[in-house]
Amino acid sequence: MIPRNHALPWLSLSLVVIALDQLTKAIVLGELEPYVSHPVIPGFLNWTLAFNTGAAFSFLADQQGWQRWLFTGLAVVVSAVLMRWLAHTPRRDWRTALPLALVIGGALGNLIDRVRFGHVVDFIQVYYQQWAFPSFNIADSAISVGAVLLVFFGLFMHAKPATPEPPR
Repeated sequence: MIPRNHALPWLSLSLVVIALDQLTKAIVLGELEPYVSHPVIPGFLNWTLAFNTGAAFSFLADQQGWQRWLFTGLAVVVSAVLMRWLAHTPRRDWRTALPLALVIGGALGNLIDRVRFGHVVDFIQVYYQQWAFPSFNIADSAISVGAVLLVFFGLFMHAKPATPEPPR
């Protein structure tokens, strides 16, 4: 049974993440040529349209295509589990609801790409001299920020136990 004041309204944030992710991907697909860098902050940030058939850091991208279905199924299962967690989280518990909503939005944003294109559209490239971070997108950013916040809040922002009142 789902509690009455559940955190499912936080899924509206997930919808915002999905909308921003899909909007930015539509723009870059229409405006950029694949693998041609467009400097945004020279020496640090480019827009570079890339396609990732794998997972984070192109994990399993060199496989024969089965990974598309693995990561599609994984995104569905993880999103469902996180939505259930959100349904059992009190609405006022933003330290849990915010990160979960970000991860759900990011997972579903990339899921849409996998279903539509068979790969994830990436376009944000951060680099410094010869070092380059793998290209990513808004959905990836939401997943990363959500995961970091979930760990941070879990480790450092514990609710303090209520102190019993002294006897009178």
